[in-house]
Amino acid sequence: MAEQKIYLVGAGIEGWEGFGKQALEVIDSAEVLVGHKRLLDIFPDFKGEKRLLEDLSIMLEYLKNTEKKTVVLGSGDPNFFGVARFLIRNLPKERIEIFPNVTSVQYAFARIKEPWDDATFVSVHGRGIKPALDRIVASEKIAILTDSVNTPAVMARELIHRGAEGYEAWVCEDLGLPTEKFTKTDVRGLVDFKCSPLNILILIKTWEPNLENYPVIGIRDDEFATAKKLITKEEVRAITLGKLQLQDDLVMWDIGAGSGSVSIEAGNLMPNGRILALEKNSQYLTYLKENLKKFVARNVTVIEAFAPEGLEDLPDPDRVFIGGSGGMLEEIIEAVDKRLKPDGFIVLNAVTLDTLTKSVEFLEDHGYTVEVTCVNISKTRSLTDYKMFAAHNPVYVISAWKGEE
Repeated sequence: MAEQKIYLVGAGIEGWEGFGKQALEVIDSAEVLVGHKRLLDIFPDFKGEKRLLEDLSIMLEYLKNTEKKTVVLGSGDPNFFGVARFLIRNLPKERIEIFPNVTSVQYAFARIKEPWDDATFVSVHGRGIKPALDRIVASEKIAILTDSVNTPAVMARELIHRGAEGYEAWVCEDLGLPTEKFTKTDVRGLVDFKCSPLNILILIKTWEPNLENYPVIGIRDDEFATAKKLITKEEVRAITLGKLQLQDDLVMWDIGAGSGSVSIEAGNLMPNGRILALEKNSQYLTYLKENLKKFVARNVTVIEAFAPEGLEDLPDPDRVFIGGSGGMLEEIIEAVDKRLKPDGFIVLNAVTLDTLTKSVEFLEDHGYTVEVTCVNISKTRSLTDYKMFAAHNPVYVISAWKGEE
């Protein structure tokens, strides 16, 4: 294999800043210059061979075998959503030398006069939009590299659907070109927004409805809008969430979500996760949606379905909480069992011995390791000059784990 080094050089924003001295020396001494046409055109007087970058696999084959001093031109910092990732994965690192430049994102933040060291960065350029949305809704400040399909308007409609519209929005178009343009608006202002396909969308959180008044976990029951008794009580909720063993990027189903208290606190505990809250009762749905809006549960999606219906179109879950079954417990467990990822957990709460017995037997028959925690809660209540404990009915928190087959 040829041991000739491959030099990866980032081009800056045209007309704003140029190449560094060392990068220009490397380009000047190169025998072959590889890049997209607009980058090759920066060097009209290059004396060596110019190769148009079109098919990465063809370029890779050339780079693996060439003995010529070759420079590959990239945009900005090639390590930032650029060609460097591809080359580093496919060539020995010792053969690659990288000269980064100012990225388009860095330039955009500079132009709108906003610090960017606390921002999150995602790209939907040539990628699916769904994975990016989970990171977007969990972020306070984010830069999104879009494309002609996943436009700012498409992003805005998805964010509104997720209840995440409290952002100031900047659309940064045609950076470094004569048609460069910066537009400030909000998420709803993006819905019908037309712009150049060469753009970066920057979202900056501007408001949330006094969320600093609420804890991440342990929100008091009376803060939730709910029908009488239609809520997993806060102490039981804390134990339930612990038994779910949540991690930050999981998919969780909340079946029979009711008021949504478990979904909301699960979302707080895993901001990069996805929670699908299933509920069909129209009265409960009203309370559920009201609570999701109040607590800005941006990573909770309501599924209006009566389980086990409605499960087939959902992503496979890592965790499942069954808060209500509507008399369909066995059917729900059957459906969940077929979809639950390896090492996943099912947690359900029972208040009657009948439900407890049926649940444990059915889960064990399906190969689950089952643990039951009996939660007895007593809380103080005032009685004239004295305080007494008032006992709540016991709740059985059933957690079931099924290892890899």
